Amino acid sequence: MQTTKSQIFISGQTAPTGEWRGRGRQQKMTWLHVLCDSSLPRKGEGPPKKLAGRQGTMLKKFKDLTEKEILAIAIAAEEEDGRIYGEFADALRDEYPSTAQMFEEMREEEVGHRDRLFAMFRQRFGEHIPLIRRENVKGFLQRRPVWLVRPLGVNIARKQAELMEMEAGRFYARAASRTADASTRELLNKLADEERKHKQTAGELEEKHLTASAKASEAESHRKLFLLQVVQPGLLGLMDGSISTLAPLFAAAFAFQNSWKAFLVGLAASVGAGISMGFSESQSDDGSLTGRGSPWLRGAITGLMTTAGGIGHTLPFLISNFHVATIIAIIVVAVELMVISYIRHRYMDTPFLQAAFQVIVGGVLVFIAGWLIGSA
Repeated sequence: MQTTKSQIFISGQTAPTGEWRGRGRQQKMTWLHVLCDSSLPRKGEGPPKKLAGRQGTMLKKFKDLTEKEILAIAIAAEEEDGRIYGEFADALRDEYPSTAQMFEEMREEEVGHRDRLFAMFRQRFGEHIPLIRRENVKGFLQRRPVWLVRPLGVNIARKQAELMEMEAGRFYARAASRTADASTRELLNKLADEERKHKQTAGELEEKHLTASAKASEAESHRKLFLLQVVQPGLLGLMDGSISTLAPLFAAAFAFQNSWKAFLVGLAASVGAGISMGFSESQSDDGSLTGRGSPWLRGAITGLMTTAGGIGHTLPFLISNFHVATIIAIIVVAVELMVISYIRHRYMDTPFLQAAFQVIVGGVLVFIAGWLIGSA
């Protein structure tokens, strides 16, 4: 009787000399032979089965979970939620200290829940905990890793915490409703009570730490972050687009005395300035030390506002009558400069007259430069 390769490997033998030779050298069995043999369909069997789900991931149905697996998921969930709360606290500690302290105490609550779950598991099932998590079970929400974002928005963190608590409560309630064993049902009801208590505790912690003065302080911090990450790059772009494009636009207008040509020059200048300012702002710093936020977001805001600032006084040149288009464009420039002055006064705490003087003087100088070059 001939011995197959798989049989020889399983029995620990090596192929005899003369068998399975390749280019004069003896071939020895490896795990690859067995893996290849096992992957092929045997006689009378159909093609090999494919794993279900995307990327070969086999998700388990909730109704198929055992009591041991349900408790293992609860342990893993409490541990993960505790780490997420810790990340929230670390990310918000500088700008929102009261909210950070609230998340720190919620993290400690999760650690306590995890330790009690460990004790329950050891009592019922021993030391070995199955490796199963929420993402291995159908029906759980796919969490976006918002805790990795820097800077982290305080409202985003609070909203994520609410979703985490809601999901945990539903998990335990559903698990208890599908359990027939009295001791397991009692265990799951206790876990559900712990989650309801945790949700109540979270509300108490919020009332404890987020007093009226703390909320006012954090609202001021939020306003400063908005100013630093949105208003400043937007104002920078608007000022650059509104002022820097005046010279090429009006130089072309007075040189050609043609609305369409002036419009094309203004459009090119606005788009080019927007792209240049956007890339320049995005490469200035990564925001990790300055707190200015995502560089690409700042670059996008700056670029778009630069383009908008230039397009504003370029659009009037779509009017075929050159003189009418020029007058309207000058009026638009005046309005733009006043809007920039108001924004600087509103968000940068600059006196309105001082802001208007600085902006208008700069705009007038650039306009005169364009007029002189176009009239030469």
